[in-house]
Formats: sequence, structure tokens, C-alpha cells
Amino acid sequence: MTFIRPEARVALWRWREMLAATLLIILGLSWALGAYGIQALAGWGILGLGVVIAVIGAQRMRFRLGGGGPGIVQVDEGQIAYFGPLTGGAVAVSELERLTLDHAARPPHWLLDQPGQAALAIPVNATNTDALFDAFATLPGLRMERMLAELHKSGVHQVVIWERAPTRPTLHRLH
Repeated sequence: MTFIRPEARVALWRWREMLAATLLIILGLSWALGAYGIQALAGWGILGLGVVIAVIGAQRMRFRLGGGGPGIVQVDEGQIAYFGPLTGGAVAVSELERLTLDHAARPPHWLLDQPGQAALAIPVNATNTDALFDAFATLPGLRMERMLAELHKSGVHQVVIWERAPTRPTLHRLH
């Protein structure tokens, strides 16, 4: 027997990191400003932890675009698997060469390139795409803020978010 409506449970689950951060910040402030000695120091530490969780939670909220899209994503031990109604496949995160966001597809798709395989296309609103955030965070040199900004842009083109070995020169000379 549940005491929370399903819609409220979904909303609370979406805001889970921010709610936890708010509670930690309130607890940390009350200890830091209302106590002395070790408890005050612990309060400042809890306050810092709450701020860090709030920043990470804000990034995760920007990454979540809602579910209900086609297919299911599963991330297990460094392998991203997508089970879709028409396509599917798996890619090892350690073997990933390129991460691209395809705005031309409807809905937009993540394209994961691995050598020797066709690109794995995953809709951004597929079920359990939240797990991709942690998998993408392990990619060396990935700029999360750029990825989140591109995710919320619209357009009709593909954007390379991350490459293991850039194929374009880093310096463009005019003459």
C-alpha cells in the first residue's frame, strides 16, 4: 500500500538530488552557525557536501529529458546496451571512439561510435537514459557543460560531443 500518488512519486524522484542537497545544506547551516567546536566544523563540511551534491544534481536534472521514448538503455560494467523496437546493440565505454548528438533524428539521438561496428543510435528520451550520464562522465576530457548545452539546443545537424582522438587539426592557420 502506497501513500504517495504516482505523479508525485515521479516528481520527487526527478528532484531527488536537489532535495537531498537542500536537506544537507539546512543541516550544515544549522550546525555551522548554531554550534561550537567540532560540531560547527562538521556543519561546514556538511554544508560543502550539500553544495557539491546540488551542483551535480542540477547537471543530472538538465540531462533528464523524460522517458517514454522508444527502447530501453542498460549500462552494466562499462558496457552500454540499447534495446529498441527496431534496432539495438551494445558498445563498450572503454572502446568508444566518438560521441555525437544527432539533432536531425526525431527525437534526437546519441550516436556512439566504436571501431568495427555501426554507430549505436540511442534516443535521448529512451527509458533509463539517466544511466548514460554516469557512463559519459567517465570519458576522458568530456566537458559536461558543453554536452548539456548542446542537448538543449535545436537544429538539424550532428554535433560531435567527444572524440578519443580528434580527427580535425587543433590549430587552424589562415596563411
